[in-house]
Amino acid sequence: MSDVDRNDALIAGLSGQLTPEGHRLQARVYFADTDFTGVVYHARYLEFLERGRSDFLRLAGVHHTELADGKHGERLSWVVRRMDIEFRQPARIDDIVIVDTRVERISGARIFMAQQLSRDGELLVEARVEAAIIGVSGKPRRFPKEWAAAFLRRPE
Repeated sequence: MSDVDRNDALIAGLSGQLTPEGHRLQARVYFADTDFTGVVYHARYLEFLERGRSDFLRLAGVHHTELADGKHGERLSWVVRRMDIEFRQPARIDDIVIVDTRVERISGARIFMAQQLSRDGELLVEARVEAAIIGVSGKPRRFPKEWAAAFLRRPE
């Protein structure tokens, strides 16, 4: 295997993969993610979920850095407007967790996503996320139509 192939495989492992439903990311729980008991601290779940959303966007062709640099016209950024989380079971140090992300719908400047974090098929956390695109003024910007097909993935 060439160095380029090794690097591509390493990056692919880092970013997860697009699925027919959306995106799947595998991550390990590290000591820094846990409290003194070895259980994932509740706020760290937000970081796992953020990684899932960010890598989904990246693999779908929408990069945070390109938005911030104004590649799509004005400088844009994503913001989370609302998040509902249900904690079902704890993750623990050294667990391998899976973050599944899918888009439920897109409306105007908003995108509504459903996320699940699981371990060995056991559901640990469910989240519903409403995010928006804003310009430098902080005002919402309409969701570009050309992105909809990339995000609204449906099972084949």
